[in-house]
Amino acid sequence: MVGLGNPGPEYFWTPHNAGFMAIDRIAEQEGVVVQNRRCRAVTATCWIGGREVILAKPETYMNLSGLAVAALLREFKADPARDLLVIYDELDLKLGTMKIRERGSTAGHNGAHSVTAVLGTQEWLRLRIGVGPNLPPEAVAAGASRRGGRDYLLSPMRKGDLAVLDEMIDRAATAVRRVIQEGPGPAMSEFNRKDREQGSGNGE
Repeated sequence: MVGLGNPGPEYFWTPHNAGFMAIDRIAEQEGVVVQNRRCRAVTATCWIGGREVILAKPETYMNLSGLAVAALLREFKADPARDLLVIYDELDLKLGTMKIRERGSTAGHNGAHSVTAVLGTQEWLRLRIGVGPNLPPEAVAAGASRRGGRDYLLSPMRKGDLAVLDEMIDRAATAVRRVIQEGPGPAMSEFNRKDREQGSGNGE
């Protein structure tokens, strides 16, 4: 289980580090600390639903996340299609939503693109945490969520937005457990449906 983000205190509370936040939340709930350095990442080991799970945060910076993911897969002789779950932020999903997918395009996310490029496949499970600003529909249609996206993703979040994200991180941790215990299909049926009912905002 790999959360994507950027190392360093200056990035800690930024939207782009939602994946790191999710890994840290799961680690906290499981009583472990993500601090063991291996495969260009910091890791921790825990047991969820009777399965051994490696929690990892790459130290390569976002654009090179795939190097750490590939090294971890080699280290543990894991199959990306069966054994890998990647958690990362998604600008095209509004803050307060999330989506689980088993495969697909990276939608312009540099970390996800790096994972696909290095692994040579789109067949890997991903949980995308929405961080998109709450914009009016006409602004979304005009592409405002993408313009200035880099500055937004790498800037500290406001307290109100952090509170919303904090709730989402808890829900993401619950979704991860459902994936491990019951499989991606039931987890997608439950959690993706919830977000459709709430309205996923800025689209896929």
